[in-house]
Amino acid sequence: MTNQAFILLCIVVFGVVGTCHGGSLRKGYYKDTCPDAEEIIKRATEKHVANDPTLPARFLRMHFHDCFGCDGSVLLNSTTNNTAEKDAIRNLTLAGFDVIDDLKAEVEKKCPNVVSCADVLALAARDAVSFKFQTPLWEVLTGRRDGRISRISEALANIPSPLSNFTALVRSFTSKGLNVHDLVVLSGGHTIGVGHCNTFSNRLYNFTGRSDQDPSLNPTYASFLKTQCENLSDNTTFVPMDPGSALTFDNNFYVTVKQNKGLFQSDAALLANKGSRKIVDELLDSKKFFTEFAQAMKRMGAIGVVTGNEGEIRKKCFVVN
Repeated sequence: MTNQAFILLCIVVFGVVGTCHGGSLRKGYYKDTCPDAEEIIKRATEKHVANDPTLPARFLRMHFHDCFGCDGSVLLNSTTNNTAEKDAIRNLTLAGFDVIDDLKAEVEKKCPNVVSCADVLALAARDAVSFKFQTPLWEVLTGRRDGRISRISEALANIPSPLSNFTALVRSFTSKGLNVHDLVVLSGGHTIGVGHCNTFSNRLYNFTGRSDQDPSLNPTYASFLKTQCENLSDNTTFVPMDPGSALTFDNNFYVTVKQNKGLFQSDAALLANKGSRKIVDELLDSKKFFTEFAQAMKRMGAIGVVTGNEGEIRKKCFVVN
């Protein structure tokens, strides 16, 4: 059976992918082995977020990049003999690894060798985004174990590109057991954070290889972006993904997309299909967005998990035991 068919079967039969990976994720997994684990991670995360309001976007993105196989592999450093996922071009702008290491160290003090780095990251992403709301925005099922392998090739093959068109995005999400609805909903994560010029400047200067501009991009917005990103080779400058709302987790991303101000080609692609356009319109309802995002994050958090007796519980998140 192909990996795609296996994942789809798991979803149809069990409802969550995690059930098919040597065990199942569940609520309160650590209630007997480390009952304070989630509270320790929450308190430590909130302390860091209070000092650095960019962390919610960073953790959410890191969790997403890990969760096209949620086994903590994006946290591993490269070694002499192996280039790890975090050194793939799509992961070079990930940040906050040092904070994840700190969160892991905090929970290790209370419960050594019990809580996985994969769970620490999943919980930290939720708790960081939820900080301003003072209530959890989605449920995180736990019980992930840490994978021992992290390859640059897997990141390149699995993580959707900001340059992707609609067909490529659907193919990428479908391969992980997610559908078009999940694609549109999870894209809403772009309501916080920034995008680096090199991930979208082709839309400004060389969209079809003829030194042209993407005609689907709002011309006024494109003119502004050109004042920030002056050439194709700029890989250090960044701009908000959701103009005027980069630190506020809300559904404004869809308003932006409807105005043809989606920063990435992958954002603009959400309008390229009748079905996805309809979902964009539905998510203009704030209450619906928060409900759907919570459900989609739960589904995404179960992709490719390592559970049961597989993998390990890393002592330090950046290196295997």
